[in-house]
Amino acid sequence: MERPVKVAFATTDLKHVDQHFGAAKSFAIYAIDREQARFVEANEFGQLDMDGNEDKLGVKIDALNECVAVYSQAVGASAMNQLKANGIQPVKVSPGAEITDLIESLQDELRTGPSRWLAKAMANALPSDPSRFDAMEAEGWEE
Repeated sequence: MERPVKVAFATTDLKHVDQHFGAAKSFAIYAIDREQARFVEANEFGQLDMDGNEDKLGVKIDALNECVAVYSQAVGASAMNQLKANGIQPVKVSPGAEITDLIESLQDELRTGPSRWLAKAMANALPSDPSRFDAMEAEGWEE
């Protein structure tokens, strides 16, 4: 598997995206590249109300720390801001969207050239190269 991206899906049955981000009981996390998709884990949470419990967001966002995106039926403004601040792109999908279809669509995008958000997310997921400034220094760049 080439360097995969991790993506989460808000789901109750591990087959469909059927949850609002804030009230999601679980996330199915997959490692996806152009040719393969591998189920990594399911993070489960207790019963949560959609509104009025901002503390739940931190726990969920922490559980998605290596993911570049999370697919859900809806996401509130506060959650959207926190996800983006943590480098996780929220993706809203139609109720009952099948996870396998979403994975195939993402793989098609990886093969044909990622969208702007996906290209940025993939670049952010790469470890920083400590020698990246050596070439600039060799050319005479100074601070």
